[in-house]
Amino acid sequence: MTRLRRALLLIVVGLLGYGIAWAQPFVFRPALVPGQDAITDAASARARVSLDDVGGRVLSIRPETSDGDLLLVLYPGGLVRPQAYEWLGRALAEQGVQTVIPEFFADLAVTGKDRADALIAHYAAGRTVVIGGHSLGGAMAADYASRHADKLSGLILLAAYPAGGIDLTGTRFSSLSLMGENDQVADAAKVRGGMAQLSPSSRLEVVPGSVHAFFGRYGPQAGDGMPSVDRASAEQAIIERVVAYLGERR
Repeated sequence: MTRLRRALLLIVVGLLGYGIAWAQPFVFRPALVPGQDAITDAASARARVSLDDVGGRVLSIRPETSDGDLLLVLYPGGLVRPQAYEWLGRALAEQGVQTVIPEFFADLAVTGKDRADALIAHYAAGRTVVIGGHSLGGAMAADYASRHADKLSGLILLAAYPAGGIDLTGTRFSSLSLMGENDQVADAAKVRGGMAQLSPSSRLEVVPGSVHAFFGRYGPQAGDGMPSVDRASAEQAIIERVVAYLGERR
């Protein structure tokens, strides 16, 4: 083997190794295990949680004794596992809400933004349906809502905003947009600007002292701001605002 061919082989092997190392975090995701770091109090512990298969794996959180009267389809943030939002589903179960959180390929909702179709068909059973999502998941939920508004009664954006060209101004429902006061991941100007793409009755509410990563339990996030409240306080504020909004959908 000539020196040139040997050098080229080493370069190819090196690039292949680099590519595998780069792709590994996207392809090999942490296990989807319900019940980890999700129980807040005794009431949330009573929620019924299951891992279903509806066109792919889905984390389903239901009230203790029923399926509730409202279905929330929640898209996770980019590279965030579904169980990071189980805490919210458990809190909403106390209010008669079933929350279903789908798993996406590589944990990127952009790879399956129409997953809500199968979930609504499987779980809704004539109930009120609201879609929502965090960060990238929120953008994909807004995209879905813009094309399937007839199936929905609401949209919740958690530190998210509709992508350019998405028009929800004519929807019959109002939307709720929540942003963390100290969030440095979701561009505050774009979150505020995104309100112009929602129906006029929609509202933006700020979660005092919160950061981007306080919407899900997945740990600190690179580039995020510094919280000025503890996580429990931020989560309680999020719950109160989401519960109030869902109550208006009934």
